[in-house]
Amino acid sequence: MARILKPLFRSRHHRKPPRWNLGKPPRGARKPLPAEPDVKPVWNLGEPPRGWWERIDWAVILLAVLVFTASFVWLFPALHERGGSLKDLFDDVVDVSVAAPWSSGIQVVDGDTVRSGGEIYRLVGFNTPESGFHARCGRERALASEATARLRELVDDSDVELSLAACACAPGTEGTDACNYGRLCGKLKADGRDVGPILIAEGLAETYTCWATACPRRKDWCAG
Repeated sequence: MARILKPLFRSRHHRKPPRWNLGKPPRGARKPLPAEPDVKPVWNLGEPPRGWWERIDWAVILLAVLVFTASFVWLFPALHERGGSLKDLFDDVVDVSVAAPWSSGIQVVDGDTVRSGGEIYRLVGFNTPESGFHARCGRERALASEATARLRELVDDSDVELSLAACACAPGTEGTDACNYGRLCGKLKADGRDVGPILIAEGLAETYTCWATACPRRKDWCAG
Protein backbone atom coordinates (compact mmCIF):
# COMPACT_ATOMS: atom_id res chain seq x y z
CA MET A 1 0.00 0.00 0.00
CA ALA A 2 2.82 2.41 0.91
CA ARG A 3 4.48 1.68 -2.38
CA ILE A 4 1.29 2.79 -4.14
CA LEU A 5 0.65 5.99 -2.07
CA LYS A 6 4.25 7.25 -1.84
CA PRO A 7 4.42 8.58 -5.42
CA LEU A 8 1.17 10.53 -4.89
CA PHE A 9 2.56 12.56 -1.94
CA ARG A 10 6.05 13.08 -3.30
CA SER A 11 6.84 16.78 -3.96
CA ARG A 12 7.27 17.81 -7.53
CA HIS A 13 10.76 19.05 -6.52
CA HIS A 14 11.77 15.50 -5.73
CA ARG A 15 10.80 14.15 -9.06
CA LYS A 16 13.58 12.60 -11.05
CA PRO A 17 14.94 15.16 -13.52
CA PRO A 18 14.93 14.33 -17.18
CA ARG A 19 18.02 12.97 -18.74
CA TRP A 20 18.95 16.36 -20.34
CA ASN A 21 17.80 19.20 -18.12
CA LEU A 22 18.28 22.12 -20.51
CA GLY A 23 15.30 24.15 -19.36
CA LYS A 24 13.17 26.06 -21.77
CA PRO A 25 14.90 27.12 -25.00
CA PRO A 26 15.57 30.85 -25.29
CA ARG A 27 13.16 32.88 -27.35
CA GLY A 28 14.02 32.81 -31.04
CA ALA A 29 16.36 29.84 -30.69
CA ARG A 30 16.44 27.19 -33.34
CA LYS A 31 15.95 23.52 -32.81
CA PRO A 32 18.78 21.79 -30.93
CA LEU A 33 21.55 20.38 -33.01
CA PRO A 34 21.66 16.59 -33.35
CA ALA A 35 23.45 15.12 -30.37
CA GLU A 36 26.62 13.19 -30.90
CA PRO A 37 27.38 10.11 -28.78
CA ASP A 38 28.15 11.03 -25.16
CA VAL A 39 27.87 14.78 -25.99
CA LYS A 40 25.26 17.00 -24.37
CA PRO A 41 23.15 18.77 -27.01
CA VAL A 42 23.20 22.59 -27.00
CA TRP A 43 20.86 25.19 -28.37
CA ASN A 44 22.03 26.86 -31.59
CA LEU A 45 21.91 30.55 -30.68
CA GLY A 46 23.52 31.80 -33.88
CA GLU A 47 26.86 33.53 -34.38
CA PRO A 48 29.04 34.58 -31.43
CA PRO A 49 28.89 38.25 -30.26
CA ARG A 50 30.39 40.75 -32.70
CA GLY A 51 32.97 43.41 -31.95
CA TRP A 52 31.81 46.96 -31.10
CA TRP A 53 32.82 48.18 -34.54
CA GLU A 54 30.39 45.70 -36.06
CA ARG A 55 27.50 46.76 -33.82
CA ILE A 56 27.09 50.24 -35.36
CA ASP A 57 23.49 50.76 -36.29
CA TRP A 58 23.35 51.32 -40.03
CA ALA A 59 20.23 53.41 -39.54
CA VAL A 60 22.32 55.96 -37.64
CA ILE A 61 24.86 56.07 -40.48
CA LEU A 62 22.10 56.55 -43.03
CA LEU A 63 20.58 59.36 -40.95
CA ALA A 64 23.96 61.12 -40.74
CA VAL A 65 24.36 60.92 -44.51
CA LEU A 66 20.88 62.38 -45.04
CA VAL A 67 21.55 65.24 -42.60
CA PHE A 68 24.84 66.06 -44.31
CA THR A 69 23.20 66.04 -47.75
CA ALA A 70 20.33 68.25 -46.58
CA SER A 71 22.77 70.69 -44.99
CA PHE A 72 24.82 70.90 -48.18
CA VAL A 73 21.73 71.64 -50.30
CA TRP A 74 20.53 74.23 -47.78
CA LEU A 75 23.89 76.00 -47.50
CA PHE A 76 24.70 76.03 -51.20
CA PRO A 77 21.42 76.37 -53.15
CA ALA A 78 23.19 78.36 -55.83
CA LEU A 79 24.98 75.20 -56.88
CA HIS A 80 21.64 73.59 -57.64
CA GLU A 81 19.98 74.79 -60.86
CA ARG A 82 21.71 78.16 -60.63
CA GLY A 83 25.16 77.51 -61.97
CA GLY A 84 28.31 79.03 -60.52
CA SER A 85 30.97 77.33 -58.49
CA LEU A 86 31.76 76.75 -54.84
CA LYS A 87 34.66 79.21 -55.08
CA ASP A 88 32.28 81.97 -56.23
CA LEU A 89 30.10 81.44 -53.17
CA PHE A 90 33.02 81.55 -50.75
CA ASP A 91 34.40 84.64 -52.46
CA ASP A 92 31.11 86.44 -51.93
CA VAL A 93 30.99 85.46 -48.28
CA VAL A 94 34.56 86.60 -47.72
CA ASP A 95 33.89 89.92 -49.44
CA VAL A 96 31.21 90.72 -46.88
CA SER A 97 32.79 89.26 -43.76
CA VAL A 98 36.34 90.61 -44.00
CA ALA A 99 35.67 94.01 -45.54
CA ALA A 100 37.39 96.58 -43.33
CA PRO A 101 35.74 99.93 -42.53
CA TRP A 102 36.94 102.76 -44.73
CA SER A 103 38.39 106.00 -43.47
CA SER A 104 34.93 107.56 -43.88
CA GLY A 105 33.49 105.14 -41.31
CA ILE A 106 31.24 103.54 -43.96
CA GLN A 107 31.66 99.87 -44.76
CA VAL A 108 30.28 98.51 -48.03
CA VAL A 109 28.32 95.28 -47.64
CA ASP A 110 27.15 94.94 -51.26
CA GLY A 111 26.16 97.16 -54.16
CA ASP A 112 23.18 98.74 -52.38
CA THR A 113 23.90 98.12 -48.68
CA VAL A 114 26.37 99.78 -46.33
CA ARG A 115 27.20 99.63 -42.63
CA SER A 116 27.96 102.64 -40.45
CA GLY A 117 27.97 103.25 -36.71
CA GLY A 118 26.91 99.67 -35.98
CA GLU A 119 23.78 99.98 -38.19
CA ILE A 120 23.08 98.52 -41.62
CA TYR A 121 21.53 100.78 -44.24
CA ARG A 122 19.71 99.72 -47.39
CA LEU A 123 20.27 102.46 -49.93
CA VAL A 124 17.04 103.56 -51.59
CA GLY A 125 16.22 104.60 -55.15
CA PHE A 126 18.12 101.82 -56.88
CA ASN A 127 18.69 98.08 -56.73
CA THR A 128 21.79 96.06 -57.65
CA PRO A 129 22.03 92.36 -58.61
CA GLU A 130 21.92 89.79 -55.82
CA SER A 131 25.16 88.15 -54.71
CA GLY A 132 26.18 84.91 -53.02
CA PHE A 133 23.41 82.45 -52.21
CA HIS A 134 20.66 84.73 -53.59
CA ALA A 135 22.04 85.09 -57.11
CA ARG A 136 20.02 83.19 -59.69
CA CYS A 137 22.86 82.67 -62.15
CA GLY A 138 26.54 83.26 -62.68
CA ARG A 139 25.92 86.46 -64.66
CA GLU A 140 23.96 88.05 -61.79
CA ARG A 141 26.67 87.00 -59.33
CA ALA A 142 29.36 88.60 -61.51
CA LEU A 143 27.40 91.85 -61.88
CA ALA A 144 26.84 91.94 -58.12
CA SER A 145 30.58 91.71 -57.55
CA GLU A 146 31.19 94.55 -60.01
CA ALA A 147 28.55 96.74 -58.34
CA THR A 148 30.03 96.08 -54.90
CA ALA A 149 33.55 96.90 -56.11
CA ARG A 150 32.33 100.09 -57.80
CA LEU A 151 30.52 101.30 -54.67
CA ARG A 152 33.65 100.64 -52.60
CA GLU A 153 35.64 102.65 -55.09
CA LEU A 154 33.22 105.58 -54.77
CA VAL A 155 33.33 105.43 -50.98
CA ASP A 156 37.12 105.20 -50.93
CA ASP A 157 37.88 107.95 -53.46
CA SER A 158 35.15 110.47 -52.62
CA ASP A 159 33.79 112.59 -49.81
CA VAL A 160 30.74 110.58 -48.82
CA GLU A 161 27.64 111.57 -46.93
CA LEU A 162 25.11 109.07 -45.53
CA SER A 163 21.64 110.26 -44.52
CA LEU A 164 18.51 108.50 -43.29
CA ALA A 165 15.58 107.92 -45.63
CA ALA A 166 12.07 106.60 -45.14
CA CYS A 167 11.58 102.85 -45.64
CA ALA A 168 8.59 101.38 -47.49
CA CYS A 169 7.19 99.73 -44.35
CA ALA A 170 4.12 99.91 -42.15
CA PRO A 171 4.19 102.78 -39.66
CA GLY A 172 5.97 101.92 -36.41
CA THR A 173 7.91 98.94 -37.83
CA GLU A 174 10.96 100.81 -39.13
CA GLY A 175 14.16 99.51 -37.54
CA THR A 176 12.56 96.18 -36.58
CA ASP A 177 12.70 92.74 -38.21
CA ALA A 178 9.23 93.37 -39.65
CA CYS A 179 10.65 96.14 -41.83
CA ASN A 180 13.45 95.55 -44.32
CA TYR A 181 14.92 92.69 -42.24
CA GLY A 182 15.83 95.10 -39.44
CA ARG A 183 17.87 97.38 -41.69
CA LEU A 184 17.51 101.13 -41.81
CA CYS A 185 17.11 102.98 -45.11
CA GLY A 186 19.39 105.70 -46.33
CA LYS A 187 20.86 107.72 -49.16
CA LEU A 188 24.56 107.84 -49.91
CA LYS A 189 26.24 110.69 -51.76
CA ALA A 190 29.76 110.71 -53.15
CA ASP A 191 31.16 114.18 -53.78
CA GLY A 192 27.61 115.50 -53.61
CA ARG A 193 26.18 113.00 -56.14
CA ASP A 194 23.78 110.20 -55.25
CA VAL A 195 25.57 106.89 -55.87
CA GLY A 196 22.39 105.31 -57.25
CA PRO A 197 22.31 107.15 -60.61
CA ILE A 198 26.05 106.54 -61.00
CA LEU A 199 25.64 102.77 -60.73
CA ILE A 200 22.52 102.86 -62.94
CA ALA A 201 24.37 104.75 -65.67
CA GLU A 202 27.14 102.14 -65.62
CA GLY A 203 24.68 99.24 -65.97
CA LEU A 204 25.34 97.94 -62.46
CA ALA A 205 21.95 98.85 -60.96
CA GLU A 206 18.32 99.46 -61.87
CA THR A 207 15.99 102.24 -60.85
CA TYR A 208 13.99 100.97 -57.91
CA THR A 209 11.34 103.24 -56.43
CA CYS A 210 9.07 101.87 -53.72
CA TRP A 211 5.60 103.01 -52.72
CA ALA A 212 4.52 103.87 -49.19
CA THR A 213 4.50 100.30 -47.84
CA ALA A 214 5.50 98.08 -50.77
CA CYS A 215 8.13 97.73 -53.51
CA PRO A 216 7.90 96.58 -57.16
CA ARG A 217 9.22 93.33 -58.56
CA ARG A 218 12.97 93.24 -59.02
CA LYS A 219 14.70 92.92 -62.36
CA ASP A 220 15.71 89.51 -63.65
CA TRP A 221 19.43 89.99 -64.28
CA CYS A 222 19.76 86.53 -65.78
CA ALA A 223 17.46 87.42 -68.66
CA GLY A 224 20.05 89.75 -70.15
